[in-house]
Amino acid sequence: MDFRHLQQFLVLADTLNFHRAAEKLHMSQPPLSVSIRKLEEAVGVPLFVRGRQGVQLTEAGLAARDEARRALFHAEQFRLAARAGAAGEGGTVRIGFVGSATHGILPRILPLFRQRYPGVTVVLREATSIRIMQDLAEDALEVGIVRVPVAMGSNVRLAPLTTENFALAVPKGHPLARRGRIRLTDLADEAFIMYTATEAAGLRMAAINACQLRGFTPRITQEAVQVQTLLSLVESGLGVALVPAGSRRHPGPNVVYKTLADFPADASIGISLAWNPDTERSAARNLREMASQAFRDKPVKYPEPRLRQGGRQA
Repeated sequence: MDFRHLQQFLVLADTLNFHRAAEKLHMSQPPLSVSIRKLEEAVGVPLFVRGRQGVQLTEAGLAARDEARRALFHAEQFRLAARAGAAGEGGTVRIGFVGSATHGILPRILPLFRQRYPGVTVVLREATSIRIMQDLAEDALEVGIVRVPVAMGSNVRLAPLTTENFALAVPKGHPLARRGRIRLTDLADEAFIMYTATEAAGLRMAAINACQLRGFTPRITQEAVQVQTLLSLVESGLGVALVPAGSRRHPGPNVVYKTLADFPADASIGISLAWNPDTERSAARNLREMASQAFRDKPVKYPEPRLRQGGRQA
């Protein structure tokens, strides 16, 4: 028994006439009769009653007709799913992302991807850059959106989406909040809230490196993993922090952002798309190519803070 036999059975069940069924199937009548006989032998019971007045379904044939339709429907769905998967138009793509990617990154990528590939299920998972890189190496994710620089210890590759500098975040009541021009060298004696070495090693290394390029090592008094946590600690008055410039798109009521006039040109950070070429699937490749194209055509621009009279951020 195969799906061809089921299709022939259904056409004959609908027409109840071997001649008309053979015409619809684009075959001659004798091969159709032989095929139906073989189907009945495979099933073990007669499906049709043949008589002078034509053909009628037996009770077995009536009972089997709906199941045959379901079987052919699912066979077609199987074929379509396989083709869609091969083309990257079906299946599932698992995306790991850092928290800051929810601002300006995911909102640009996901609507375009869902519009172009509505048959693909997108599963999102927030994590640190280090965790995302590990999951990509272990095939637990297909695509990652990570903060760079990030430790690279596998076959995972990176494609830049955005590049930015650090901005300085200070408490609203801090003396630096009222100054119009700040240099990185002005922070040598400040208490820094810094990224942890275990979960945010890339950002920590970049921030410390920027300070060292200006002649000092930051005095670290508090540590945190997520940028938003650093900002909360800044708002609490526990110190200052170097945060990605894009963070100032969403200011808090008690934090002020400042552009650093002497930020080293070679100490930039950014967000990159990460993937593992050894395990990449078609849907993930489509998403990666669409994202790279979107950011190449229209790079993200982070607004500079405007200053009111007296030097305070507007």
